[in-house]
Amino acid sequence: MDIDISGLEVNQCNASPYGDSASSSNQIASFRGTHKCQDDTTQCEYHSPNGKINEHGVGAGWAKGAYVCKCRQGFYGTNLQRTGFDGILVEAAWKEMQENISDSYVKTFRCLRCAPGCAKCKGPEPCLATYHWPFRITLLAFSIFCVFGTVVLVAYMYQHRKLKVFKVASPIFLSITLLGCAIMYLEMAAIFPVLDMYSCIATKWTRHLGFCISYTALLMKTWRVSLTYRVKSAHKVKLTDKQLLQWMVPILLVMLIYLGTWTLSAPPYAEVIADNYGLKFYQCSFNWWDHSLAIGEILFLAWGIKVCYNVRNAESLFNEARLISYAIYNIAAVNIVMISIHLFIFPHAGPDIKYSLGFLRTQLSTSVTIFLVFGPKVIRVLRGQGDQWDSRARARGVTASFSLNGIGLVPEETTDLYQENEELKEEIQKLAAQIEFMKIVHMEMHNRHIKPKVGGYFSAHGHTHGHPSAAQSPIAKSSTASFILKQSAVERGASAAAAAAVEDSTFPSGSLHRARRMEMLRERKAAKERKKEKEKEKEKEKAREREKIAAQQQEAEQRELPHSSCEKV
Repeated sequence: MDIDISGLEVNQCNASPYGDSASSSNQIASFRGTHKCQDDTTQCEYHSPNGKINEHGVGAGWAKGAYVCKCRQGFYGTNLQRTGFDGILVEAAWKEMQENISDSYVKTFRCLRCAPGCAKCKGPEPCLATYHWPFRITLLAFSIFCVFGTVVLVAYMYQHRKLKVFKVASPIFLSITLLGCAIMYLEMAAIFPVLDMYSCIATKWTRHLGFCISYTALLMKTWRVSLTYRVKSAHKVKLTDKQLLQWMVPILLVMLIYLGTWTLSAPPYAEVIADNYGLKFYQCSFNWWDHSLAIGEILFLAWGIKVCYNVRNAESLFNEARLISYAIYNIAAVNIVMISIHLFIFPHAGPDIKYSLGFLRTQLSTSVTIFLVFGPKVIRVLRGQGDQWDSRARARGVTASFSLNGIGLVPEETTDLYQENEELKEEIQKLAAQIEFMKIVHMEMHNRHIKPKVGGYFSAHGHTHGHPSAAQSPIAKSSTASFILKQSAVERGASAAAAAAVEDSTFPSGSLHRARRMEMLRERKAAKERKKEKEKEKEKEKAREREKIAAQQQEAEQRELPHSSCEKV
């Protein structure tokens, strides 16, 4: 019995897990899985020998080794033919290995694993960007040193907190600024390793929260100067540190809520990107959370620049307002420049370049801020001038009670109760004098038949002599009554400041009254000079009397000399 087996094929590759296709219907199942490909690095792919096709449309013959060992995904071959290893050669090498003739089967017909990170490759070329760890460790060590430096600076400031150079600058806000700077320095530790989700979360928190803390503290101090500087009334605006902290807390709460919501709902993850050479590395993802926060920070920076522009001409002790403005300008400029570099100059930079750019951004924004705000203060303390007012304060002749709301001066010690009582007494005397003046004016206005007595206060200075109608005029009443009230205030024991305050409160702002005031000041000055001359004359008279007495004593001694000589004889 003859059987036609010319239409059958010997396929040594493994059967497909998805079932036999139409082309494998003539393949003998008994030969499946008998290939000699190394399954850990290669996979079998059936090929007819020499590409011959019989009349049935399938591979011809009962040839052994009708397959190709191709490298699996993630592996590459070492031979010149990258398509795979010929099955006939693989069968021969395997037979030689079984007969202990050669070990070329293990060494030659095996694919090598691709470099880490490569899904497909054609050789040993790397697919991931390399990290220069000594360089990164150096930058990280310097950043950690800066963190310890800020802690030491906080301790140094606390030790010298009673010195004027630190006391007038609100030590609370200075400490908050240093806290934010330390958090921003820690960003270099967050982006140091190969990034993952947790590193990205730490990066977002340290970068944005540190910026918000330090920048808000500086802005609150500058805003206080702006509000004080823009006040046009004589009433002093007093903004305490507690009030500024109450305004600062909502800003920080908004940032904390935003970062917390971001972390819980859509935490940032590490995504794979490629550099200019096609090498892959991990970078934190950017989405609309980042874009929204960036827009908010840009608006915040714009507001800070506007506030600094408003106080550009404001004077402050130790030039602090101007230095803080420079720090805010620097923060805004550095962030804008670094964003431009990332987007336009180095959009596909490698991991080490990005790490160095982050280091530069941190140092230029944080370290420069610390140098501008704290450098002059520390230098003054080291020179022994930390408890002395600067040239601006001495030129204005400020006192301990003068205050510029944390940017200028603050009281050196607690308020003296005796001094406060004396000031209150003066205020009460001023009010009493003003009330008495109003009583006199209203009495004369409603009782025009009352005339000032001859020799009284109203007639003593010529306000009523020769001008009967002058006593009825409001101007004459005001000027005359002011002198009376001033004299009465002095007679009651009030100080000269209270008497001058009465005079200022009674005189309206007119040219006639200003001239009269100047005349009274000249008279007062002349009276003081006459008093000094009288005192000098009295001193001269006393000196002449002393000289006269001394001369008389000398004459008496000369008269006694002859009598004493005679007695001796």
